[in-house]
Amino acid sequence: MQSASPVRYTFGRELRLLTPGDFKPVFANPVRSASPQLTLLALPNGLEHPRLGLTIAKKHVKKACQRNRIKRVVRDSFRLQQHALPPVDIVVIAKKGVDELDNAALHKLVNKLWRKLIRRCNES
Repeated sequence: MQSASPVRYTFGRELRLLTPGDFKPVFANPVRSASPQLTLLALPNGLEHPRLGLTIAKKHVKKACQRNRIKRVVRDSFRLQQHALPPVDIVVIAKKGVDELDNAALHKLVNKLWRKLIRRCNES
């Protein structure tokens, strides 16, 4: 027996914020979800799916390998949570100290922030 449409956990181009024009509106009047290490900003996008953008400044995370690790963990978490998220554009901003978290702690933190974001998006 085959289901009508299988749930896909990919992270294709349609799920990404790619241009500065994609990012800019999210900073204007976002729904926030924050911790000392990460801030998530979200804005309804009028599509059927959420989109993700990442900003990890060299100022806060010096080494490229650390920036890449953080991006990889956040993208993986988004990929697994995308079906629970409302149709919003999300920008993840890394802050000082995020590079001190190991992968498990970072995954746990990001999952907590997704839940907070879902709750706040439903309220507004």
